[in-house]
Amino acid sequence: MASASSSGPSLPARERLLLLAALGTLAALAWFYLLRHGSAMASMEMHARDGMDFATILAMWIVMMLAMMLPSVAPAVLVHAAVSQRLTDAAEARRRSAAFIGGYALSWSVFSIAAAGLQVWLERLALLSPALVEASPLAGGLVVAAAGVYQLTPAKEVCLRHCRTPLQFVAEHWRPGIAGALRMGTWHGFYCIGCCGALMALLFVGGVMNLVWVAAIAIFVLFEKIALPGTRAGRFSSGFALLGAGAFLIAG
Repeated sequence: MASASSSGPSLPARERLLLLAALGTLAALAWFYLLRHGSAMASMEMHARDGMDFATILAMWIVMMLAMMLPSVAPAVLVHAAVSQRLTDAAEARRRSAAFIGGYALSWSVFSIAAAGLQVWLERLALLSPALVEASPLAGGLVVAAAGVYQLTPAKEVCLRHCRTPLQFVAEHWRPGIAGALRMGTWHGFYCIGCCGALMALLFVGGVMNLVWVAAIAIFVLFEKIALPGTRAGRFSSGFALLGAGAFLIAG
């Protein structure tokens, strides 16, 4: 198990910039892809019902999840890299960082399979054209309220704490080698799914491929993981806000 001081291990400035540049480039490419194919994405609901290739829908989901989630994993990647550099040479540490990021992407790809399948199912029920809240305000309100309830649960608190304290995560889940880094990245990704999966359900409410809605949720996820002053305050404020919004939609 890795150990570190309470202030956390330090990473050389050059390595830090390289990792941030790599993550930023991957996220930027994902956003560029989404923006470039925005018109196609906006019509995916109609095409999915007409038999659009599931692989195409899945690919869109994977790219969308990477665009939304890669920025928020930066702290964990940096901490993992700093610990790796203490234990091995720079080249091996970079390979481990790549494996950690790959594991994180793998976990969100698994999530994307379920999300894409749910999208196709909702399309066949005509509940996602162009957004759940328009097709069925009651169903949309229930999804929003359910996301609000989840924000208040212990499971959300545990998963959010793992996302907000990468040093603790690395110390508790450390595994050596490239395979170990892949496993750690995958586990961190699953914690992030536990933290943000319910929020991703809100994509169905505002329009799965509505890029403004996608960006808004991505910003909130990043803010919740990095900027909010404590897990409980953030969870409760957002949870009750979502409950209120859900009640409004249901009543309307």
